[in-house]
Amino acid sequence: MEHKVRDRILVSGCEGEENGYNTQLLYFTCSSLTADDRYLFLISDRGGSPNIVVRDLASGEERVLTDNRAGIMKSYVYFDCEPGKGLSKASVCLDPERGTAYYIQDNVICSVTADGTIRRLAEVPGDRMTAFTHVSADGKLLCVPMTDGRCLDYDPETEGSGLDRRPVYDIDGRVQEEGLNSYLCVYDTATGALVYEKVIPKCWITHVQFDPVDPEIIMYNHEWPSFDCGIRRIWIYDHRRDEYRRVRTEGTDTLGNTAGYARRRGDWVCHEMWSDDGTIVIYHGGYENGPAMVGRYELSSGRYWEIALPEEYNAYGHFTMDHAMNLVCDGYFKFPGEVKVVRENSTDNGPDPHKKDGAYISRVLPDWDGGILTWIPQCRHESDWLGQDAHPHPIYSHAGDRIYFNSRSGKYVKVYCIDCQD
Repeated sequence: MEHKVRDRILVSGCEGEENGYNTQLLYFTCSSLTADDRYLFLISDRGGSPNIVVRDLASGEERVLTDNRAGIMKSYVYFDCEPGKGLSKASVCLDPERGTAYYIQDNVICSVTADGTIRRLAEVPGDRMTAFTHVSADGKLLCVPMTDGRCLDYDPETEGSGLDRRPVYDIDGRVQEEGLNSYLCVYDTATGALVYEKVIPKCWITHVQFDPVDPEIIMYNHEWPSFDCGIRRIWIYDHRRDEYRRVRTEGTDTLGNTAGYARRRGDWVCHEMWSDDGTIVIYHGGYENGPAMVGRYELSSGRYWEIALPEEYNAYGHFTMDHAMNLVCDGYFKFPGEVKVVRENSTDNGPDPHKKDGAYISRVLPDWDGGILTWIPQCRHESDWLGQDAHPHPIYSHAGDRIYFNSRSGKYVKVYCIDCQD
């Protein structure tokens, strides 16, 4: 069955497959766009090694901002790389108000502005692994999650698997058995000084996000939990009180859940993010022995809303929000009676229960109390999902009128966009 959807628009990346290169957005926990939607920050390996690039969306001009010639630095997601050398692709995050990107190169924490001004802020201890970083909304603090290096101490040739040569052993299992720690390392962006370092015992942290209103609060995760994923994934640390607590608990008190699924420790939960005002956390995942779902947690009341997806919506995807809390998704959706294109599945399989073969970028409008999601497919993203960089990870523009995403439908990852339609 054929379905009419609009064509995607190429924003950045090689137009031909010969002498090409990969270009991608920053990770979805931050925006890739400055607050005025004028400049788009990207990661591109057009010179052989990845570097940060900025594109002026008005003129189309692109400028390479960093000078990395040593490949990709080993970190979460980029397992089969050299420790302490090259650009940490996972580390790049943007302060959209000030147009400043933060990143780690050769184990040095740096910042760079759209005009190419680079500052060295601090150094990462050599015995630690880093992951996705985050800058506070006021631009004053940078959180760099670190974990004892032993968590990824392995030989990718003999102990690696899949496209990204991820460890064959259970990483969280090693963390638990060997008592490894993670660290919330918070730096002053003006001076580079370490403001504080919070030790999180027996934890592998890969995602951190400052509360958009209160930078004393950080949301963090336990990556790929070896047990109790439904209640161990999402946590909040309150530096003011020096307390941390889990976000999702077991229970049946779930609003909008018309399917009646309880929240259980055996569920799979992933990809948490804040609402603009810091009052809401959204996440997605799947019920144990049940369908996929998307959820919402309200901090002030402790209430949960979760909406189960139709059983046929079994293609892995990500949910992110615009400033009005409308969602966008790169997976799950399919038209009634549609037969999916058969292609090789992604080889970077994590603990998620769903196959990575989603084909559409969709706007998703939630009615949380009514338990209803309205899916509005925008275009086919056509990505093969082979490896983390080919995950579409769609984001809205700040104005909410466009959606940007990654895709690899040929040899190289490129960045595309679509104008939003209702």
